[in-house]
Amino acid sequence: MSRGRSDGSPKKRLVTSVLVLVAICGLLYLYSKRNGSSALEYGSKIRKFGSTYLGVDEDVEESPSRLGEDEEDGIILKSIPVCDDRHSELIPCLDRNLIYETRLKLDLSVMEHYERHCPLPERRYNCLIPPPPGYKIPIKWPKSRDEVWKANIPHTHLATEKSDQKWMVVKGEKIGFPGGGTHFHYGADKYIASMANMLNFPKNILNNGGKVRTVLDVGCGVASFGGYLLSSDIIAMSLAPNDVHQNQIQFALERGIPAYLGVLGTKRLPYPSRSFELAHCSRCRIDWLQRDGILLLELDRVLRPGGYFAYSSPEAYAQDEEDLRIWKAMSELVERMCWKIAAKRNQTVIWVKPLTNDCYMERAPGTQPPLCRSDDDPDAVWNVKMEACITPYSDQNHRARGSGLAPWPARLTSPPPRLGDFSYSNDIFEKDMEVWQQRVDSYWNLLSPNINSDTLRNVMDMKANLGSFAAALKNKDVWVMNVVPEDGPNTLKIIYDRGLIGTVHSWCEAFSTYPRTYDLLHAWTVFTDIERKGCSGIDLLIEMDRILRPKGFVIFRDKRKVVEFINKYMKALHWEAVATADAEGGSEQDDDVVFIVQKKIWRTSESFRNVE
Repeated sequence: MSRGRSDGSPKKRLVTSVLVLVAICGLLYLYSKRNGSSALEYGSKIRKFGSTYLGVDEDVEESPSRLGEDEEDGIILKSIPVCDDRHSELIPCLDRNLIYETRLKLDLSVMEHYERHCPLPERRYNCLIPPPPGYKIPIKWPKSRDEVWKANIPHTHLATEKSDQKWMVVKGEKIGFPGGGTHFHYGADKYIASMANMLNFPKNILNNGGKVRTVLDVGCGVASFGGYLLSSDIIAMSLAPNDVHQNQIQFALERGIPAYLGVLGTKRLPYPSRSFELAHCSRCRIDWLQRDGILLLELDRVLRPGGYFAYSSPEAYAQDEEDLRIWKAMSELVERMCWKIAAKRNQTVIWVKPLTNDCYMERAPGTQPPLCRSDDDPDAVWNVKMEACITPYSDQNHRARGSGLAPWPARLTSPPPRLGDFSYSNDIFEKDMEVWQQRVDSYWNLLSPNINSDTLRNVMDMKANLGSFAAALKNKDVWVMNVVPEDGPNTLKIIYDRGLIGTVHSWCEAFSTYPRTYDLLHAWTVFTDIERKGCSGIDLLIEMDRILRPKGFVIFRDKRKVVEFINKYMKALHWEAVATADAEGGSEQDDDVVFIVQKKIWRTSESFRNVE
């Protein structure tokens, strides 16, 4: 065939070229999806960030394209890519895909797959988490206790699966929460009053005149139990894993109810000993007899002297052979643990812990479970394995026949007995309260042009120390997750003794919560601290953006060079400055600064769907 022959070859070559081009585009699209890039990216995907950020940027791998450069001050604004839309609910250290991809060998029978497994730095996404399609600013508290926007958590399977238990119902654009639960279909409020009645508490109010303040709700579902406790001046740490009932903790936080992703598995819960007056399990599907009762012994560790465990489950009332066997074995176990039945009615039994060590000392030699070793630190919790042993009380608790805590609300401002564990005097405690009250008042003066009384609900203090930041918010309609660094003084027990809640954490890793769950983050010298550890400042900024709600705020209180670093990434993070002021109050050095920013609402092309 001669080349000059007119037989349609140019047309065929054109068709072939178009097909090849289409194939290339298709391959590029699949590649971009596989690597977590979205259709809306602000620059190339950042593969690695340097661990040092307070100095020059030679260790930072810059993306080829930038948002621009401020001509006046020369600050380079780096770009940060946007994650794929399928990562809109990413929890980096509780990511099932990571477990699958890295082929971790975990024991499913002891819930290791629900514990924290964080990606190595080279496997981190290092991208901004997009909101889901149609995302709306959350409904304000207290209305949010009873309803949330369906678009914000587009998961309705629990409404069908738990329809007979009245966990939640779909109502048009909203999801409603009637207050039901697996063992309290008639409502959490009536169930709570029934428990108080069982214990003969005055006026059927569970807080017992302020003596019951902190509660641990294990396997909490959507946290209606904790939500209805708040009106009784009781604050619950609602705890559940990221299991088959996915998004239950996300629903809780969207409702404005304190909650945390965690599991009774192989490691201690991230709470000090003697933190809670009451632990609660309503059909929480936990095998309390496994591994010599190790999970029940973990509850014993975190319960205060004279603390209660309320257990609503078929074993407490059913008469079939298997339930009777479990009930007999569990009764024998708690008896050896020196627990006694405080009340038993219908579906619920409530056990109470002893006030002193007397019962432990009177047990026959060789009785199981044993007492924990004398060198065991019951307050060490970060990545510490559980042990099947009983945590005895300190000599102080034994002599005092209890925790020695004042009732709520006096507990908030009364120096707790365990203050002496840190050689802190009452004067130091009171001065700390005074300083943080001044600082919080100053913060609110700076925030006031941008907030209303109901703007903020879920607050996190990223370095809580003694909890005085949270205490200074006592007259605000907010709750505070107090975070204590894993490598510093474990002051979390002081925080719980003040009637507040919190957890231990390392900010070199992602926090155990869903994206878009906090309205306000308070970061007091957090960046200076992680710099000393050699961790990445930009990784922490991306993590803060992940857990911050759109229109939420961050209060930075740190060195001036930290604020200068943060300013480099403001536009890339879609944050805007609200206020800057010199830090006052306390013993800060001259270069400390208060810097307040707000997260903007932004959407990918996919998340524009269904937006009003």
